[in-house]
Amino acid sequence: MGSVQIGNDVEIGSCTTIDRGALENTVISDGVKIDNQVQIGHNTFIGEHSVICGCTGISGSVTIGKYCVMGGASGTVGHISIVDHVKVSAMSLVSESITEAGSYSSGTWHMKTAQWKRSNIRFQQLDSITKRLKELEKIADEK
Repeated sequence: MGSVQIGNDVEIGSCTTIDRGALENTVISDGVKIDNQVQIGHNTFIGEHSVICGCTGISGSVTIGKYCVMGGASGTVGHISIVDHVKVSAMSLVSESITEAGSYSSGTWHMKTAQWKRSNIRFQQLDSITKRLKELEKIADEK
């Protein structure tokens, strides 16, 4: 049965929950800073000197690398990995593994669900729409 291992110089804010591992340990490495009201799921590994800001939810069996920052109210799905030196903006959802260091964002403002669904589909189509528009502009300029 797993347990929770907490490294040296770790800070854990109030009302934070760290689930023990089911089969393997949940590990909070040296120098990690965890703000208030954070949920850390079972079998999670958080690398050295990472920062987890308030109201963040980390699902079970997640691996977070060294020197990462999870912005406030961000979250992850379970069973993913995040490499070293990643910054996740506030209110972002990490829905798949992050394999390259850098800054990632996904949060959006609130709107009615039906409008959000339409906007999200259009957002995903922007690259192809832009390409088509440039082709049409080129044709129009040639005339």
